[in-house]
Amino acid sequence: MTPTPTGRLFGADRGTDLVITREFRAPVEDVWASLTEPDRTARWYGRWDGHAAPGRSIRVQMAFEEGQPWSELRIDACEPPRRLALSSQDEAGAWRWEVQLTPHGERTELRFVQHLDTVEGIGEIGPGWEYYLDRLLAVHNDTTMPSFDDYYPAMKTYFDQLSLSPR
Repeated sequence: MTPTPTGRLFGADRGTDLVITREFRAPVEDVWASLTEPDRTARWYGRWDGHAAPGRSIRVQMAFEEGQPWSELRIDACEPPRRLALSSQDEAGAWRWEVQLTPHGERTELRFVQHLDTVEGIGEIGPGWEYYLDRLLAVHNDTTMPSFDDYYPAMKTYFDQLSLSPR
């Protein structure tokens, strides 16, 4: 089964934003904990260690990537339980993203935003985030974890052909 891609591109002050949303049947505090507590991030993305605070860096292990690599992430903003902004630098370039949570009663909307300097490689980036956000949903819904093979290369063309959406 191939999931339906939902990512959209929007013009931003410094380039382009890739935006992917998900809705959770959970209160905002519970979704926030899944994004910030190491034992909970380990279930869908990977564990992390370090002293988490704005302006500080943590180490994160990408547990579901080949070789389970560690990377350093800088916490640019942390506004519990609504917004978390992170950045990193690696051989592929600069990565800047944020997660915004909006409560709607006992439901929570998650808005993932990756701030892109260029859309080059979006056909690889987009499917990866769709996969990880669906892993997060699967943890919350206690359902079967998705397989990355259902996301890539199946979603590559969708993301490669995305054009800017009106705000």
